Amino acid sequence: MMNARLTLTGITKKYPSVVANDGVSLTVQPGEIHAVLGENGAGKSTLMKIIYGAVKPDAGQVLWNGSEVRIANPAAARQLGIAMVFQHFSLFDTLTVTENIALGLPPDTRLDTLAARITETAGQYGLALEPQRHVHTLSVGERQRVEIVRALLTKPQLLILDEPTSVLTPQAVEKLFGTLRQLASEGCSILYISHKLDEIRALCHTCTVMRGGRVTGVCDPRQETAASLSRMMIGADLPHIETRSHTPGPARLVVEGLSLAKSHPFATELHDIGFELHAGEVLGVAGVSGNGQQELLAALSGEDPRAAHDAIRLDGRPVGRFNAARRRDLGLGFVPEERLGRGAVPEMSLANNVLLSHQGPATVGMGMVRFGAINAMAASIISRFGVKAGGPQAAARSLSGGNLQKFIVGREMLRQPKVLVIAQPTWGVDVGAAAQIRGELVALRDAGCAVLVISEELDELFEISDRIMVIAKGRLRAPVPARSVSREQIGLWMSGIDHAGAAGEAQHAEA
Repeated sequence: MMNARLTLTGITKKYPSVVANDGVSLTVQPGEIHAVLGENGAGKSTLMKIIYGAVKPDAGQVLWNGSEVRIANPAAARQLGIAMVFQHFSLFDTLTVTENIALGLPPDTRLDTLAARITETAGQYGLALEPQRHVHTLSVGERQRVEIVRALLTKPQLLILDEPTSVLTPQAVEKLFGTLRQLASEGCSILYISHKLDEIRALCHTCTVMRGGRVTGVCDPRQETAASLSRMMIGADLPHIETRSHTPGPARLVVEGLSLAKSHPFATELHDIGFELHAGEVLGVAGVSGNGQQELLAALSGEDPRAAHDAIRLDGRPVGRFNAARRRDLGLGFVPEERLGRGAVPEMSLANNVLLSHQGPATVGMGMVRFGAINAMAASIISRFGVKAGGPQAAARSLSGGNLQKFIVGREMLRQPKVLVIAQPTWGVDVGAAAQIRGELVALRDAGCAVLVISEELDELFEISDRIMVIAKGRLRAPVPARSVSREQIGLWMSGIDHAGAAGEAQHAEA
């Protein structure tokens, strides 16, 4: 009888303030695609790090192909044939893509040969990469591609994937699924972490559900519904987002003739970007990562003030040359795609992180920080958004990715902005938290805010957007009503197909 590829028994890992894994047992067979499902903070990431040797368990047994092993570190895991793609990436910003991937390979690896292999593998799986680019020039989505390609290059026996489809078009997701099914048919086992319940049902053979560090159930997801999986994971049905017909108000954010040269050799040039965002609407921006979203965000937020002054207008006022602080004073709210480093300072407390976007009489008086006020604000955000944290003084880096995202979104909503620009609002966030964040965005729209959502999650954009536009190769396709276009068509536009003549066609569709 064939041994299981991986068997975990009684795995326990305790930290000073939490039991991350509490007697977890898990079995993965050769050629099995096995999902691990749970809320943010359920213990999934800790368990995967134990399997990969990045964290040592306090108790429990690990069997690899029937033999007990102690995986001392990631290098030992790779020697066994285990590869992992982390949700939070382990890349060096100052090295190139090729140099980062070479770090996990034998020291005699030739970089020119490796670069050719990277290009070949990336093309095979539809994950476009430029091996010579430095990582600090890549978007979050492009960095995820580096991690996926690095894992695939090792030809692993067990591949651990954490949210691998968040940067892909629907067509590319299907291609990746085909690749994963082929790997499984060849005997590779896959541990698949995703918050997309439909993906798990379509792809995975087995699903282990975790809650509060414990296994609460094992099922065949192909026999379950999205609703039943949700109940197993969070113990309740997903909240329903109420939609309503609406009449948009006046234009709050107007972008016209926005063109920007590359800010660095690997940036995407913006070409004649133009759109209007109205009060009381959600306008979605779809696109494959690396097609100009980063550059558009920087131009809108004020991080890149090179635009012509009247190319960007807030409530009719030109702001193209204003910095981010000046635009915030005029009612702009902004949530970046990178949580740690841009959205929050990792070492600072949640209370102190409030100051990143709340700098006014309520928080600072006569040059002195009102610590009571920022503590109260942080506590309010934690309570309203159900953030799992040790309180306002907890360090930002101590939160799981999803909980930190809820805090950052809540911090920005607390400002009651006239215009909110938000990037990847639910990236890596569990289904319950994602539904809550989307509901809050819709509520903000209903209160009259103009909301611009840049997301690579098409289901998300179709759920909350009134209109959707697509960015490809630095060019923006004019918005179309979300109800008038299919996901497949948006996916084609995201790939750059049929982008010519887009504006006139889109205007016709709206008419």
